[in-house]
Amino acid sequence: MTLTEETARLAGEKIRQRKHLLGLEEISADEISLILETAKSFKEIFTRSVKKVPTLRGKTVVNLFFENSTRTRTSFEIAAKRLSADVVNFAVATSSVSKGESLIDTARTIEAMGADYIIMRHSASGAPWYLSRNVQATVLNAGDGTHEHPTQGLLDAYTILEKKGHIEGLKVVIVGDILHSRVARSNIWALTKLGAKVRLVGPRTLVPPTFADLGVEIFTDLKEALRDADVINILRIQLERQQSHLFPSIREYRLLYQINDQRLTHAKPDVLVMHPGPINRGVEISAGVADGPHSVINEQVTNGVAVRMAVLFLLAAGANPVQAEA
Repeated sequence: MTLTEETARLAGEKIRQRKHLLGLEEISADEISLILETAKSFKEIFTRSVKKVPTLRGKTVVNLFFENSTRTRTSFEIAAKRLSADVVNFAVATSSVSKGESLIDTARTIEAMGADYIIMRHSASGAPWYLSRNVQATVLNAGDGTHEHPTQGLLDAYTILEKKGHIEGLKVVIVGDILHSRVARSNIWALTKLGAKVRLVGPRTLVPPTFADLGVEIFTDLKEALRDADVINILRIQLERQQSHLFPSIREYRLLYQINDQRLTHAKPDVLVMHPGPINRGVEISAGVADGPHSVINEQVTNGVAVRMAVLFLLAAGANPVQAEA
């Protein structure tokens, strides 16, 4: 989607008025497109010898992660540093949280030390909303419970746009544990708003029929769902949730829903294979597909830095972000 100068200006005003990035449900298609276009300009600096711009010089960004993370936390850290911000990685396990300090007291303590941005991951859905209403700092949701993971949804959309040249009309299949996936929800909001035809597929216990209310198609048959697919986004099977017995066994899941070379033949010849990571090789995806020519999994990681730079920039920008120098 190409934005006109006026549309970009209006979308930029909306983003700045929001102050926080808490989810994609509340973000318009134009705002999403503006973020993706801005990320494209930031990705260009990756080829420079000095991969840094002064946008957030003098600002402090705190990564407040109550759950483990490799890709998201590190990506936000690199993004903030490339924008010249000071970055603090808050170690929850060794903080006063372990002594019973509340979320709000912890956040206000961090804010009192001069934090301008708090990037938060939490196991409780809605925690970033709660935080944003109790602090003055800008809050970015890095994943909350089973609710949303907005920057993952944005980087997935950016990767599709970069590889395919457009999103509207594409058939995007999301495979796996939709029920517990914040990634799936953010992908659904972003992709449907940009005109993609989204299909969800997995065991009936993991793909509730209520998701149809979000404008997607629901399948239990993988072959049928993959027919003529342009993109396959594979979700991690959350092995820690297997104790709930939502499907009989890992072996059965692998037999019915693993994306492997044979199953790729049901999709289009130029299908993209995506995965938010971490990967359970040999479970939801075969090693051959993960490392094969259709895979853009590593590109997703790279694009995550550009997208998160764009989000931080747009929340702080005073200039038209499309015209600003990266």
